[in-house]
Amino acid sequence: MSEQTWTSEIDTPLGAMIAAANDRGLILCEYLDRPMLPTQLRRIETICGGSVVEGRHEYLAQAQRELDEYFAGQRVEFTIPLVLDGTAFQTAVWHELLRIPFGSTTSYDSIATKLSKPGAARAVGRANGDNRIAIIVPCHRVINSDGTMSGYGGGKHRKRWLLRHEQRGAQLSLMDDA
Repeated sequence: MSEQTWTSEIDTPLGAMIAAANDRGLILCEYLDRPMLPTQLRRIETICGGSVVEGRHEYLAQAQRELDEYFAGQRVEFTIPLVLDGTAFQTAVWHELLRIPFGSTTSYDSIATKLSKPGAARAVGRANGDNRIAIIVPCHRVINSDGTMSGYGGGKHRKRWLLRHEQRGAQLSLMDDA
């Protein structure tokens, strides 16, 4: 099936990102300076089987709006439709990432166990690194089982910032409930 895919740039406090969407949903949201970006762009061309052009699409506007709200501390869950095309294992990992609550973290081992694949922490890490939808599919919420911070495709400085941002937001939410 051939699908037209549109891209646009999104400005964030952590730097410019590129988003790509088609009529099924958001298929890419990645930092412009990520070394893996050219590979990710080739993958979405293959997945969609159509051309990728700069332009406007309702899902690109929604991604911009929801990310703006996230960074402003006004959003803890994203509602934009996502295109999570990958291997069965990658897709399962990405769906587990979506289950990690805002302000929380989990480990690669924990995700492997939830997927009934104990000992597959490295494979989970690879699938995590192949995530094409940064922030919205929260791969930044995965840390090592000893509690230390692992790598992040957007850089550890961004991962640290995102985790702190979410922890502050989660604390404010708890205070609002009191």
